[in-house]
Parts: sequence; structure tokens; C-alpha cells
Amino acid sequence: MTAPYLLSDDLLDTFPNVELALAEPNGLLAVGGDLSAKRLLAAYKNGIFPWFSDEQPIMWWSPNPRSVLKLDNFKISRSLKKTLNKNTFHITFDTAFDDVIQACATTRKDGFGTWITNDMLDAYRELHKQGYAHSVECWFEKKLVGGLYGLSLGHAFFGESMFTHKTDASKVALAYLVAQLKQWQFDFIDAQVSSEHMTSLGAIELPRSQFIEELQQTLKYSSRIGKWYFDYHE
Repeated sequence: MTAPYLLSDDLLDTFPNVELALAEPNGLLAVGGDLSAKRLLAAYKNGIFPWFSDEQPIMWWSPNPRSVLKLDNFKISRSLKKTLNKNTFHITFDTAFDDVIQACATTRKDGFGTWITNDMLDAYRELHKQGYAHSVECWFEKKLVGGLYGLSLGHAFFGESMFTHKTDASKVALAYLVAQLKQWQFDFIDAQVSSEHMTSLGAIELPRSQFIEELQQTLKYSSRIGKWYFDYHE
């Protein structure tokens, strides 16, 4: 395919095969459509995510390779381990989703994810209301200082964005998320596009075909829909 596929406004759950995505720009598969919950869920189930800025049409991507954090591969540096041992921060799930996504929207992405437009803000708020999108909050002295949000389907977590206003805050949020997901027997966190930050935390690149295969396997499990509560214990 030499040009991206133009999505229909009517077929909300139909996407072209990801192998038709462009090589340059890497992974561009389709344009158009909308950000309805039905279309977004269909996209993620097929290894596709939206990524565009305010002045652009909605663009849908499935890059090759794909950045993935296998939970057992998560790397905790010495400095992060010291921070975790100090119990400086308080971590919660789904307590301040709107505050987290707003903070991410005003901060350049430091790990997984893309730019967040106003339309995307509204779309993920709706997914949160439906129980698919989740946030992890990192608090210091009752102030939100870091966190992340993403989408959960099957035993996969699709990381969208993270932010930090205090050293290590977003990393601590991710560490707690990884620990909880491991307890729930999740398989991986999709980090979408490779970055130095996520690579330093253990993310690897998978061929798109392998990612899609592993995604379809993990989608066989029931999704953990609804508000999440942190119940991790060693």
C-alpha cells in the first residue's frame, strides 16, 4: 500500500490488515473516522492506535517493530529501588483520571504514547467511564506529582502517556502498575513506539507480526473492566 486507507464513517469496527501499513512514515495505516469508544476498542484489539496533532486528521498507526514491556523484564535501577524503599509516594488507581490525563496533555511524552489532542482527551474520558481506560496516580504530601494512563483489554495494558512533576514519580507509578499487573497475570504493556526512556526500563522491540500474535493470545482472557483498586501484595 502506497497511501493510507481512508476509514468509513459508518463501519466503526473495521480496519485494514496491519500488514498494509506504510513503511514510511513507519506504521501509518489509515486516516479518518472518529474516536468513538467502539472504534477505539476495535483499533486496540487489532494492534492499532491513534496518533495525530490538532491540525491533522485522525491518523491510525501500527508500527513495525513495536515497543513492548514484558512485565518480567521491567528494570528497577538502584536509585529507583532506593526511592521505592523510602515509601515517599502514595499510589492509587483510577482516583484522579481526569487530572492525570490533563497533566499528560500539557507535558511532552516522557515514555510511551503520543501527543494528546482535545478530541483524544474526550475519547479516553469516555473509555474511562466505560471501565476500559485506567490511571495510576502518584501522590506526595496529598499532591498529585506523577502518574500515567492507558487502556486495558484482555491481559494487555496499552500505555498511552505518563507525566512527572517530581523526580521518579512516574517511574514509581509504573513500578506499582507492573507489580499489580503481574499479580493479575497480565502479559505485557504496549509501549507503542520505542524510546530511550522505556528501553531503559526494560521495553524491547518486537516484529509487528509477533506483537499481533501475542496480542491475539492475550485477548482470549476476560478484560478487567471497571474501576481498578490497588491490591498488590508480595
